[in-house]
Amino acid sequence: MNDPLNSPIPDIIPEAAAATFADLLLERIRRTPDGLAYREYDPVSETWLDTCWRDFGREVARWRVALQGEGLEPGERVAIQLRNSRAWACFELAAQSLGLVTVPLYTNDRPSNLAYILEHADSRLLLIDDGQAWQPLREALSGIDGLKRILSVKPVRGPDGPTALADWLPDQAPELQADQLDPDALASIVYTSGTTGRAKGVMLSHRNILWNVRASLAKVEVYPDDLFLSFLPLSHTLERMAGFYLPMAAGAGVAFARSIAQLAEDLQSRKPTILIAVPRIFERVYGKLHDKIDNGPAPARALFNKAVELGWQHFEHQQGRGPDSSRLLRPLLDGLVGRKLRRRLGGRLRFAVSGGAPLSEDVARLFIGLGVPIVQGYGLTETSPVIAANSLLDNVPASVGTALEGVEVKIGDQDELLTRSPSVMSGYWKNPDATAAAIDPQGWLGTGDQVRMDGQGHIFITGRLKEIIVLANGEKLPPGDMETAIALDPLFEQVLVLGEARPCLTALIVPRAEAYGHLLEQLKLPADTGYAHPKVAEAVLERVAARLHEFPGYARITRARLLDTSWSIDNGLMTPTMKLRRKRILERYATEVEELYKGNE
Repeated sequence: MNDPLNSPIPDIIPEAAAATFADLLLERIRRTPDGLAYREYDPVSETWLDTCWRDFGREVARWRVALQGEGLEPGERVAIQLRNSRAWACFELAAQSLGLVTVPLYTNDRPSNLAYILEHADSRLLLIDDGQAWQPLREALSGIDGLKRILSVKPVRGPDGPTALADWLPDQAPELQADQLDPDALASIVYTSGTTGRAKGVMLSHRNILWNVRASLAKVEVYPDDLFLSFLPLSHTLERMAGFYLPMAAGAGVAFARSIAQLAEDLQSRKPTILIAVPRIFERVYGKLHDKIDNGPAPARALFNKAVELGWQHFEHQQGRGPDSSRLLRPLLDGLVGRKLRRRLGGRLRFAVSGGAPLSEDVARLFIGLGVPIVQGYGLTETSPVIAANSLLDNVPASVGTALEGVEVKIGDQDELLTRSPSVMSGYWKNPDATAAAIDPQGWLGTGDQVRMDGQGHIFITGRLKEIIVLANGEKLPPGDMETAIALDPLFEQVLVLGEARPCLTALIVPRAEAYGHLLEQLKLPADTGYAHPKVAEAVLERVAARLHEFPGYARITRARLLDTSWSIDNGLMTPTMKLRRKRILERYATEVEELYKGNE
């Protein structure tokens, strides 16, 4: 955390100066024309290139002129399917300056789902990256007549391919300007992941998102010298709000990561001060660290655990929740253990934000104990997205924080969290019935999450209304909480707990290859031993049970089946936001599930 005496001065653009996205960009250019806007890797020169706000504005102006040439009317939809990049930012802001409605798409979504969204949104124009993106879409888009043009950043060979961006953009353009727009006008339609069915289009206005930006900045301070590393897809509402519009409102810079595979390198070379991620990213680091430590020498394991323990004690003391007896030993252990982790993250990280799903307190404890402040937030696409968050000075990692200023929350029937604020969507595109089911006449949105709140307003997620397993004996269990707990074991990569209307709980588990090798070494079994070996099955159930010791006695996994194929977006078993598609997994592994319950009914 910055020393208050030496902290830079925030430069937050207020609502009065920018009520729309285009106005926000124009005001940022006016305030800090030479400030860093974006940092992006150029594969041709093999260097990272910086773009200041003035030059970025000139780029957006070219895109705006090209879009004007399409003859589209305000309110018409234009879609974008790109990795995070300056081109993504240019397209979004140029379209918004003309009153067009943007429809962000995931680059790794299935072609059939992309075609559905494009047709459902009546999209008139689509921007993609290259031929690799075009080939899977080519056939899927053949029946969509409303698409007026498809653009590709990189040229695609073939007479019926997309228009190349270089041929579409003008060489020059007049100085950037923006049409006068209503802040409450529809700005974007964001399609939800669709874990249980067809995706719904969430309608968000300029005011919805920008109100959320400013409310978030009131919770966690961001400075002009901060640098974000952007790697969650910009089609994800958390990244779009907190990693795109929020830095613009605060005057901070953004570096676009090259890929998830190169994320570790980019963290060390770009040295961000702020990182936004989903829990799965932190869980993977946690798993790898524990796999290494648990299979290493006992003294190193003891040193590591003591460093985390004392670091956590120091954090609790800073939060005003306990004494600090770690002053003498903690700096030494931190130098031996914590500093290594922070260097892997670039060495300059002020804090990391975790959102999109609940973060395990064990994971938070490890990172915070090793000197990496994590603040957990909570929200929905339907709320633009943040409802609540922890702050650096009021951080209760087991919770998702307190409601943002101006956001109303209350607990409704079945402990469901209800919320009302200026950032709540206007509804679902072409789906009035779903809108009426989500938002009551008084404007309260049902989140679908079950919660409890403490006396200070901290919100604790306790379950999901639609994700409760009811066993044959009537006992009810939250599978998500159990799956999160089990997946903290470094042996397990992915977990799905089963038991709906069954007499007991079982699980499908995808193990980590390297950790499985370590398990076989511990069991003194050959390296080619299969998952069905009795000793392996026994060891797996023991490790699962160890992770569930704090759950009720009836929350016991009686059998588990290890699988050799990960659940991914490519095979349709995970949403683009990295959530498991429970129904599809159960359908794909119906035979394996029945085998788990043979003789167990």
